[in-house]
Amino acid sequence: MFDLTSSKLLILAIVALIVVGPKDLPILLRTVGKYLGVIRRHAAEFRAQFDEALREAELLDLKKEIEGVGHGVRSTIEQGGTPIDEHVMTARTELDGVIGGRPRPVESEDEPPAAGTSGAEPAPSKSEAP
Repeated sequence: MFDLTSSKLLILAIVALIVVGPKDLPILLRTVGKYLGVIRRHAAEFRAQFDEALREAELLDLKKEIEGVGHGVRSTIEQGGTPIDEHVMTARTELDGVIGGRPRPVESEDEPPAAGTSGAEPAPSKSEAP
């Protein structure tokens, strides 16, 4: 931006020493340094806000992309699940027809047998004995 070489800085320092004077030159340099620090802080804050806005924009784009992938996966699962549901309903209908439409109790190994039954075949009575 500015092409400041050492010779130009030396000329600038001599002019400042003549114009301001040796007594007020340290005060001037301190004030200039303070304002340069304020300008640098403002520039850094602006840069940080700008970078944050860019990250948010990138995150929004990424979020939209992930939502699109999610919709695609969901539709693929729904399309793949439809034939399976049809096969399950067909099998259920065929089983209901074989059983005669009455529900059959399902015994699980976790549940204890009903009262009065041991879960095994009953012992033969004396009248059935050979």
